[in-house]
This record gives sequence, C-alpha cells and structure tokens, in this order.
Amino acid sequence: MRTEMLQSDELMRAAEIVLHGGIVVFPTDTVYGVGTLARSEDAVEQIYRAKNRPRHMAIPVMVSQSIQAKQIARLNSKFWVLAQAFWPGPLTIILPKTERLPDIVTAGGETVALRIPDHPIALQLLKLVHFPMAVTSANLSGQPPALTANDALAQLEGRVDAIVDGGRAPGGQASTIVDITQDPMQLLRAGPISEEEIMQVLAAQKNHR
Repeated sequence: MRTEMLQSDELMRAAEIVLHGGIVVFPTDTVYGVGTLARSEDAVEQIYRAKNRPRHMAIPVMVSQSIQAKQIARLNSKFWVLAQAFWPGPLTIILPKTERLPDIVTAGGETVALRIPDHPIALQLLKLVHFPMAVTSANLSGQPPALTANDALAQLEGRVDAIVDGGRAPGGQASTIVDITQDPMQLLRAGPISEEEIMQVLAAQKNHR
C-alpha cells in the first residue's frame, strides 16, 4: 500500500478515499487520528491491522454534528444536553449502539464512544464524508501518539491510504469520558471537562423542566 501525503486543502481527496473504504490519517484537537467509515466492517478491520491494535479494544466514533449519532447509537435526553453544552470539544459520550454499527467497532460490546472533535480539519473531513467515522490515534499500538503528519508517517507509512498534513496537533489532555447508559451517569476518564461542569449542566436542565 502506498501512502499519499495530502495538504489540508486536499480534504476532498481524503474524503473520497474514506467513502471508498480506505483509511486516512488527519489531525484532531488532541493528536493525529486514523479513521474510516464506521459502518464498514472491512474498513474498520484495516485500522486494526494497520495499528496492530488488539481486538478487545473498541474504536471511538466521531461525527460532525450531534444528529448523526442517531445513525449508530440510541440517544437519550442527557445526550442532547451534554452535546449542546460541550460539542465540539473534549467530551466523549458513551451510548448504547444500534445494530447499524458493526460489532468490530465496539469490540463486541453493546456501547459506543462518541465525540465531535474541536479541530477545523477534522470537522471539515467529517462533514465531507457525511457519515460517522471510526477514529483512533494514528500510531502503532503501544507507541507514542503522533503530533505531526511526519510522526504518523514514520509509524504508519504503507499501512494507511493517505495522511492529511494539517500542521502540529495541539496534544495535551485526552477527552473526558462519561457513560450515560447508566443512571446516575459514570465518569470513566477525567479530562479537560470536569465532572462538576457536567453535573452542573445536567442539573440546570433538570431544573428547567
């Protein structure tokens, strides 16, 4: 497999690759990610192979707008409140998956991790693809995450179809993860958005009913 290096203004080419079942690397608001169509079992399989990713590790899903989550997850009132308050941004929301999402994405589990990244290139690519994308960090499993296109190329050259060079990714803290399939919701990973902020938003919505 030959890896194309694309500039950020070549996102249409990257979107075409994804829509035809390929996998591409692009910058997000944390690190560079590698992604493909979440609905394609064969495409997601390529991500596992490219990264040497253990099959028990699920892959998160990114969308360009909250309404797209309906395609692959069962939504509830808490989801809409949190999405409106914190997306795009560093909040990953765990929801029950639907049958439309292949089991390979969730490693056989019944839930899916969803987020809208706060990065212009990632958002533009997601909008061009217009379908949820399975996205994980663009590195060999167990190796340091890629903060530049060259970092990703060094690890994944020949393993992915294209790399979009959008400059250095911001790096920093990984997203906060909340599981809203349970009541009360569970904080699974602390991150830039605190549990207190999340609880305040949910409490405010409850008080407005």
